[in-house]
Amino acid sequence: MRDTMRRPVEVVLRLIGHEWRLTGSLVRWVGRRAHGVAGADGVFPHARDQAALMYGFAFVCVVETVGMSYLLADWPFVHAVFLVLDVYTVLFVLGLHAASATRPHTLAGGVLRVRQAAHVDVRIPVERIAAVRRESLFSHEKKDGELNLAVGSRTSVTIELTEPVDAPGLLGAPRPVRLIRLHADDPQALVRELTRARRGPSPSPGPLPTA
Repeated sequence: MRDTMRRPVEVVLRLIGHEWRLTGSLVRWVGRRAHGVAGADGVFPHARDQAALMYGFAFVCVVETVGMSYLLADWPFVHAVFLVLDVYTVLFVLGLHAASATRPHTLAGGVLRVRQAAHVDVRIPVERIAAVRRESLFSHEKKDGELNLAVGSRTSVTIELTEPVDAPGLLGAPRPVRLIRLHADDPQALVRELTRARRGPSPSPGPLPTA
């Protein structure tokens, strides 16, 4: 019985955690404070190209909220229910964008951390990266062992791994992947820094010969 109940409880806790991260992202967004960037060697934002779409979606939700409030004015209870749902939807959409804006990809301590909104957070040791390249793609077929983190239906960097890393879904199901496609506002900078990290620091010059 305990094992039967464990999975539903874990799902509920993960969903609550996701909502909490979205709320925290809204606070960080307003305060212009990024998450998880302290001590990072490189920070790579990735939300710029989705901003117009998300703002447009939020605006449509606001218009719908006003329209439903007018239509349901004579039914106070129904109006209250729809108002709560509509306001939640607006905050949810803004929270998704805020999470992307405040949770950039980072490179720190030989680990690349790739993120998307508040539901994807994958750490990739640099030594597992077999190849990294700039590659713009606008269509992504779902395949086992691949993770596509598109922004505005686009990815701009492709990373191939020597061995899988775990990229669990929103509900925590394990998902080993060996190919990751993601987007960055400045993909060339991300490729350059990853290439530099894979090669290691340049050797320091030896002492100058004495006369």
